[in-house]
Amino acid sequence: MVLVLVIGDLHIPHRVHDLPLKFKKLLVPGKIQQILCTGNVCDRETYEYLRTVSPDVHVVRGDYDESSFPLSVTVAHSPIRIGVIHGHQSVPTGDLDSLNAIARQLDVDVLVSGHTHTFQAVEYDGRFFVNPGSATGAWIGTFNGDPTPSFALMDIQGPVVVTYVYQLIEGEVRVEKIEYRKEPEPVREAPRPTAMPQSIPSSPGPQHTQSVW
Repeated sequence: MVLVLVIGDLHIPHRVHDLPLKFKKLLVPGKIQQILCTGNVCDRETYEYLRTVSPDVHVVRGDYDESSFPLSVTVAHSPIRIGVIHGHQSVPTGDLDSLNAIARQLDVDVLVSGHTHTFQAVEYDGRFFVNPGSATGAWIGTFNGDPTPSFALMDIQGPVVVTYVYQLIEGEVRVEKIEYRKEPEPVREAPRPTAMPQSIPSSPGPQHTQSVW
């Protein structure tokens, strides 16, 4: 079992000063093995905070990050392969067909993306797509009102990914559970001969050969 924190679109300190306190109380060190961040961390202090939760942190570059984070990351928890992007590469934003094309290009079973500031976890075309939303509920120009602060925990157990979404609604943390199971790869049978031999040749008689010894 591997517990992976999926988080992103923090926008600290430009839009929000910090993570919600109730989220911080849940993100205690020693329980989470890995962090996948969809970007827009925006400051060094927030990145260092994530490293206190788990030293294994993978961050991709968001459209407001000035760091040298990569544009995409791929991690493997056999047999599950997970890809991470910020999400601005998807046109239209959040479009599942566009995200599915990126998932095929990265050759992953699960694609984590952000940018919309809205949580989503859905299976599509045999793959699993997770958007943790904005952990701080940072505002976004395309959203009417304030986004709901959210993040996700993925509990990976072999081919099964159990995703728990944590949302801060009216001051209380609410949790939902979504499960994805990777289907086993089809076994390809060896090609069978299309014609049978007409006769079976008889074994040759004993041959007298001189020993090499």
